[in-house]
Amino acid sequence: QVRLVESGGGLVQPGGSLRLSCAAPGRIFTFASMGWYRQDPGRQRELVAAITSDSRTHYANSVKGRFTISRDNSNNTVYLQMNSLKPEDTAVYYCNVAPASESDYWGQGTQVTVSS
Repeated sequence: QVRLVESGGGLVQPGGSLRLSCAAPGRIFTFASMGWYRQDPGRQRELVAAITSDSRTHYANSVKGRFTISRDNSNNTVYLQMNSLKPEDTAVYYCNVAPASESDYWGQGTQVTVSS
């Protein structure tokens, strides 16, 4: 079974930073574009950042300039560095291949809460 394990979330004040990590199976990770997604209750899951197997990146306009996605191919891990966090960044964050559909396997995600 595919397992995606996200970690690194937490409670942070506005303007703060967090770094999320995602461990993915090698057979998925090696050649895949990977993405970080987020979902707020009552809203659709959205792709916020993606990175190709050769490390080209794409960001949603809402996070551009604040978030940085990266990957470590030797450890099958993808990261999301989040700076200048805003309350509207509050959500559960997930990683998966990019693009992914709702019918794909999804991990538990990691909760990010931005609040003073």
